[in-house]
Amino acid sequence: MALMPKRTKHRKIQRGSLAGLAQSNNKLDFGDFGLQALDRGWVKNNQIEAARIAINRHLNRRGKVWIRFFPDKPISKKPLEVRMGKGKGNTDAWVACVRPGRVLFEISGCTENMAREALCKAAAKLSIKTKFIVR
Repeated sequence: MALMPKRTKHRKIQRGSLAGLAQSNNKLDFGDFGLQALDRGWVKNNQIEAARIAINRHLNRRGKVWIRFFPDKPISKKPLEVRMGKGKGNTDAWVACVRPGRVLFEISGCTENMAREALCKAAAKLSIKTKFIVR
């Protein structure tokens, strides 16, 4: 099941800027342990889903997991070997814009060692550098 919005105001949007640091969602709000972004970049919906599955498999249905970011930005791409022009391409993927400081995942209800290993496995699935944080 791919993560994507149910509906959006616009079908295709501009790339925008990733300048600055995360102003919100930069502290632990729900869980005791978390994964915080150190890089800026786009994280695709399939990377988020892969990280979620890695965490749940490691925790073995113990503890609770919160996903603190959502892919709400459509990225368009033109097919291979198509000439320039003829408008903007169709939506290829959905991405979440991540700035440094953003808390990506939170976990509670398990030991620190277990949470550290689970979030380390999740971090391997993401395209940005992260760090483990404790409340």
